[in-house]
Amino acid sequence: MIDVLLLVAGSTLVSVLARRVGFSVPITLVVAGLVLSALPGVPEYHLDPQLALLVFVPPLVYSDALESSYLDLRASARPIGLLSVGLVLFTTLVVGLVAHALIAGLSWPVAFVLGAILAPTDAVAAVSVARRLGLPRRIVTILVAESIVNDATGMTLFRITVAVALGSATGLLEGAGEFLYASIGGVAAGLLLALPARRLLRWLGDAVAENAVSLLVPFVAYAVAESFGASGVLAVLAAGLYLGHHAAGASHASRLQEAATWRLITRVLEAVGFALIGLQLRPVLRSLSTTDPLVLAGYAGAVFLTVLLMRIAWVFPATYLPRRLSARLRAKDPAPPWQFPAAISWAGTRGVVSLAAAFAVPAALPHRDLVLFLAFSVVLGTLLVQGPAFPALARRLGLREHRQAHQDALAEAAAHETAARAAWHRLEELLGSGREHAPPHILDRLRDHAEHRRFAAWERLEADAPSEAGETPSAAYRRLRLQMLATERGVFVRLRREGRIHDEVLRRVMHELDHEEASLSRR
Repeated sequence: MIDVLLLVAGSTLVSVLARRVGFSVPITLVVAGLVLSALPGVPEYHLDPQLALLVFVPPLVYSDALESSYLDLRASARPIGLLSVGLVLFTTLVVGLVAHALIAGLSWPVAFVLGAILAPTDAVAAVSVARRLGLPRRIVTILVAESIVNDATGMTLFRITVAVALGSATGLLEGAGEFLYASIGGVAAGLLLALPARRLLRWLGDAVAENAVSLLVPFVAYAVAESFGASGVLAVLAAGLYLGHHAAGASHASRLQEAATWRLITRVLEAVGFALIGLQLRPVLRSLSTTDPLVLAGYAGAVFLTVLLMRIAWVFPATYLPRRLSARLRAKDPAPPWQFPAAISWAGTRGVVSLAAAFAVPAALPHRDLVLFLAFSVVLGTLLVQGPAFPALARRLGLREHRQAHQDALAEAAAHETAARAAWHRLEELLGSGREHAPPHILDRLRDHAEHRRFAAWERLEADAPSEAGETPSAAYRRLRLQMLATERGVFVRLRREGRIHDEVLRRVMHELDHEEASLSRR
């Protein structure tokens, strides 16, 4: 237990320090793990394979699914399907072929297990760069949806290939049938669980209780689907997409808590996952000590290049070939410029889901240590090569889309305008009915608040009325109000210290001030 606590605390601390100094968090964690594993007295961490999947995969997939757009996924279903299903199958096949041909004694099933581990991508870093650089929304949408759906595809395929490798399933036909059953059954199980879960969340009416249920949903969905032989990861994905799509019906407190909770869980799990690479890589290398290091490096380099090149080889034909074959598709969705598939083809870093699958490889699998070494090497290779190069590539391709940001700001401003007018109209209805009464100064405050929100949206669109300080009125309001909030907090803390207010009062007013500051900061 102490070992686990030290692992979580240490990896979290290292990730925070890496962010503070601007280093790559995954690489820093791996190096720290390697250094620690060489120190005397540091325990060797060995994860139970089933526990590794249960701890890492459901919460990571679920948190991503909650923040995804079902509407965007449906609108781009064809390219997303080609990447998250077609490319996963293609990568698994080609990596398996290369590994089997290159490594003497590596059986076909074990080679395909390696391919399934390395097939899913982790586009978190690429998506953050794409958003920061203002890349077209279509690219961002495809990358986000691909990284979520291909996790489910890859983990389902991983389970099938492991079963074949261990003799639980026999032959390609039986494996394909099991994959189909696992896929359909997983989606059905997730939706069947999400429907009553949504009703329960609405009925509870308490943010803490709702978040407790939210924490249970991915693990329950995974366990229920797996108990019927279906894909637990697809069940988690389906449940997360459904509940995320209907999250607007939850209370504001529930949404705020849920977002913060899942961000915390995701960050901790990612930190622990990368730290475990470093901690486990040394024992894995020790078990492979009889193999020539140059041979191991050659294996890792060949598999890495296969993963890298196969994505490029798939993305360009998948982008243009369907349009070449279908005039209807060309008319409905014209071919994008070559820079689009170029950016997507390079955004293929591997991450924590691949690591979780590697940790979950059963001890009974032949060549397990070699599979782990190759998986760790490719994950690190993509982080070292593709990750740092993606921002420079995106800039070089010239894909920055200013129009999209302008259109988003215009749509937001128009929506604020419509909402503010509707809100004020509702207030007039309440007052006109005679059931509601308010002093004139309260009505003035409500009108000022509505107009402030409306004007702030238009000012973000185009700052055409700067103040003497070079700020828009709304920016000046935010800056000055934040300073006032800091002063108010200081006064409340001083009054508590002097014994003039109780801690309960301090917590209550701090909660109110925190909500206001969060609202101002988000703008």
